[in-house]
Amino acid sequence: MMAWADLHTHSAASDGQYSPADLVCKAQAAGVEVLALTDHDTLSGTEEALCAGKACGVRVVRGIELGASEHRYMHILGLGMSDGGKALPALCDRLQRSRNERKYRMITFLHEKGIDLSLEDVERLAGGKVVARPHFAQVMVQQGYVSCVREAFDRYLDTEEYQKIERFKASAEVCIQAIRADGGKAVLAHPYQLEWDTEKLDRALKTLKTAGLDGLECWYPRHTRQMTEEFLALARKYELFVSAGSDFHGERIKPDIRLQPWNVNVDWLD
Repeated sequence: MMAWADLHTHSAASDGQYSPADLVCKAQAAGVEVLALTDHDTLSGTEEALCAGKACGVRVVRGIELGASEHRYMHILGLGMSDGGKALPALCDRLQRSRNERKYRMITFLHEKGIDLSLEDVERLAGGKVVARPHFAQVMVQQGYVSCVREAFDRYLDTEEYQKIERFKASAEVCIQAIRADGGKAVLAHPYQLEWDTEKLDRALKTLKTAGLDGLECWYPRHTRQMTEEFLALARKYELFVSAGSDFHGERIKPDIRLQPWNVNVDWLD
């Protein structure tokens, strides 16, 4: 079945701007028929999103986004997990404990750079959720250290030096296994971010397919036409499902990214 879908979005349950319910309402207004909530390392917004989807006629898919240890930009999406799974909650617990511990290293790192933030201000912005980089970035904007969230990442929070204080990440294989154990499909997100040529990405997909990878995010706002064609060809080669997602976080966090429905086959999510 073809449907207008956005299978990669984030809410305030992780580092997005909108509550899960508000995100679903915005998606409906944008013409999205099938929406996956793929918050980082958490499923905590799922039930709220599912209830909102029933109320406004949007099919909401259980989802998650996990960072893999092999590459700083290798992210694995989990889509269509069943309710009551055990593997992902266990992995998320470990990942979130690592995220929680990282915030102390992050505040020290920024202080050393002359960014005198208060951890209390960052935690207040996070609203009791696990503190993530966009929360730090938004406080940096509020206090005038940078002009926008993108600048905070480019200058401080997404640099080689910052990577030295990064948190624990599981391997791609472990991420894939946890997603599949809970009934989901594992998808490699935004492959362009890896900055690999076609040959290197081909080799990686062959390895990931052996580990159980189900799909590839071919449609993405920052993919050029040529990139998309290459990714679609690789999906056909390795018999991977074709996924599409905006990676929407909210205008305040990623001002150039909007909710974007793509007309794609969604039968594989059942």
